[in-house]
Amino acid sequence: MSLRDHLYDLRHRLTLAMAFLAVGAIFGYIWWAWEIWPGGSLGNIMIAPYCGLPPEMRLPQHPCTLLQTTPFEGFLVRLKVGLGAGAVLTSPLWLYQIWAFIAPGLYEKERKFARTFVLFASVLFVLGAFLAYYVVPQGLDVLVSFGGGQFTTALKADDYFSFILVMLLIFGVSFELPLVIIMLNQTGVLPYDKLKRWRRGFFFGLFVFAAVATPGTDPFSMLALAVAMVLLFELSVQFARIHDKRKAKREIGSEEDYSKLDDDEVSSLNLENRRAEDEQPSPSPTPASPPDKPSPGYDDVT
Repeated sequence: MSLRDHLYDLRHRLTLAMAFLAVGAIFGYIWWAWEIWPGGSLGNIMIAPYCGLPPEMRLPQHPCTLLQTTPFEGFLVRLKVGLGAGAVLTSPLWLYQIWAFIAPGLYEKERKFARTFVLFASVLFVLGAFLAYYVVPQGLDVLVSFGGGQFTTALKADDYFSFILVMLLIFGVSFELPLVIIMLNQTGVLPYDKLKRWRRGFFFGLFVFAAVATPGTDPFSMLALAVAMVLLFELSVQFARIHDKRKAKREIGSEEDYSKLDDDEVSSLNLENRRAEDEQPSPSPTPASPPDKPSPGYDDVT
């Protein structure tokens, strides 16, 4: 394909991806107020963490509603949440368009690896989002209890749903950590020996990341994210250990890779003693035939 054909194909794939996102956003906008399946409407699902707060911490007249401070706030919030839900629900469709554009340039082995990567990435993102959804009520409870019962919680709709969406996104993206480590291990950038030496530093960095990334200041959501990331990191380290162990077994008997030796390290040599009489004698060379004798006559054209 020429460059122009690639650009036309890219435009076609992006158009289809945007169309699927638009259909998903419309579906999410409708789902906001309609109970499409037994799980309830999208609005009730998203507001459930706020409704789980103790009744004395919410407005007594409207115990399970949020504040709308501008005329368009309700519409914009509904559109934002619907777009996010539609993007998740239609992700197989628009991700396939991206895959269909890049797949022709990959080898079969690379295609198989990419399909596995996308599958596990989707599963881990959903698991992270589910964990965030069940952590948010406890986090809100801790946050609103700092007032010591002297305040009544009345959250703006835009602030509340932005908080929920950010939590879902942060937890979902953070759960992709093991895939990144496994990819670096597969390429040889992060072998198991380095991961083993840097384990404590990684643990400290994960706790710092969880403290900075979570939008709330409650320790519960920070600890939940940090512990989950530590467990996922440990799983990826064990995967790297198994992978490197199998790789070392495959390399046994093959030619030694001298590029991995240090400058002062001596290469291994085969110093096995062998007796001279055990060696097979070399075959005797075949004697060369004597050269032809020159003719006694002369061939002088002059």
